[in-house]
Amino acid sequence: MRHIKTYYKEDYETPEQSFVIEGPVSGEVLDKYSYDNGLDAFRPPKEQFEAIKEIADLEEGRIIIAREGRHIIGYVTFLHPDPMERWSDGNLPYIMELGAVEVSFDYRSFGLGKRMLQLAMRDDYMENYITITTEYYWHWDLKNSGLDVFEYKDLMIRLMAASGFEVFQTNDPEITGHPANTLMARVGTNITDNQMIEFDKIRFKNRFFF
Repeated sequence: MRHIKTYYKEDYETPEQSFVIEGPVSGEVLDKYSYDNGLDAFRPPKEQFEAIKEIADLEEGRIIIAREGRHIIGYVTFLHPDPMERWSDGNLPYIMELGAVEVSFDYRSFGLGKRMLQLAMRDDYMENYITITTEYYWHWDLKNSGLDVFEYKDLMIRLMAASGFEVFQTNDPEITGHPANTLMARVGTNITDNQMIEFDKIRFKNRFFF
């Protein structure tokens, strides 16, 4: 499957500030911008910036960013699932993973996460994929949000649903290990019945299928 990347850009004005939502961007483009130190949910900011530049230059990798001027204050990553995860079983090239959505704490009141996801899904090529997201409570910023795990779960479901994601059941131990953990997926309009059957087999790995 050839991974065509169609670039989109959106200017987003609020009464207080102006932002640009754009992507997919390359590692070369990312190098032209600075990176906010508040983007530290997964690893130290400098290391995370290097990680998203690497993803940007993968054939299937897609990075959508939100920036204020030339300063990155949010990003979304898309790439194929990690080979160690069940979602890569069967080498199904039409499964894409939403790896991360992060917005720096000082900018979380502007709806930037929702806008980045919606811009990503404007690309018709995403209709060739089942795009999954595995929502684990230990990645959530419960301390700064003031929400409990179930309130945060509802927040994430609403955020993802605004871009066409739905909750899917699975027997994956990582998901079933805590009731707040959730598997969601957006099924592209070009996905076939047979591809959905293969996805169902992965969702319920080791169960009997007729």
